[in-house]
Amino acid sequence: MAGLVRELLIALGEDPLREGLLDTPARVAAWWRDFLSPDPSATLTCFTETRASDQLVVVGGLSVWSLCEHHMLPMKLEGHVGYLADGRVLGLSKFGRIAQHCARRLQMQERFTCQLAEAVATAIRSQDVAVLVRGVHLCMSMRGVRMETARTSTVQLGGRLKTDPVLAQQFLTLTTAGQRGPG
Repeated sequence: MAGLVRELLIALGEDPLREGLLDTPARVAAWWRDFLSPDPSATLTCFTETRASDQLVVVGGLSVWSLCEHHMLPMKLEGHVGYLADGRVLGLSKFGRIAQHCARRLQMQERFTCQLAEAVATAIRSQDVAVLVRGVHLCMSMRGVRMETARTSTVQLGGRLKTDPVLAQQFLTLTTAGQRGPG
C-alpha cells in the first residue's frame, strides 16, 4: 500500500523523496490498515434487569467516522439507538463499540444505519430497535455541489418501534430535540 501512495504522490506532481513527504507513504498505509480494521474482539454484554421491561432505552451521541465507498472521502456519522428493554439491557459502552465496528469500512450511511440496527437487535435478541443516523459527507461538502451545511438523516425502525406510532414518535422526539447533526 505504501508503494501505491508513493505512486499517487508522483502522479500528483509531488516528490516523495522531499523532506516533508519521506515517511508519508508508510504513515498513510498504516492509517488505512488501522481505519479499515474493525475490532473483532468486542464482547456484547447484556444484563438481566426485570424492572426495565418495556422501557424505552435511547443512547445518542454515537459519533464515528467512516469512508464513503463511492468517493473514499470521510463522512462523520452520529447515531442514536433506541430499544425496548425486555428484561435485558445492553451494556452502554457496547453501543459505541457496535457503531465503531460498523463504521470501520468503506460504507454508505444507509447501510451503516441498517447494520447498527441489526447488530443491536442480535445482541438484545429482539427486533424492537430503532436507529437514527445524521451524517456530514465530505463528498458532498467539499466536492461536487459543495453544500457545507447539508446533513443526511436515515432512520431504521424495527419490531414494535415500527408498528407502534407512539413509540416511534417517542424515539424520534428524544433523538431530534435540539439536534442539527454532526459538524
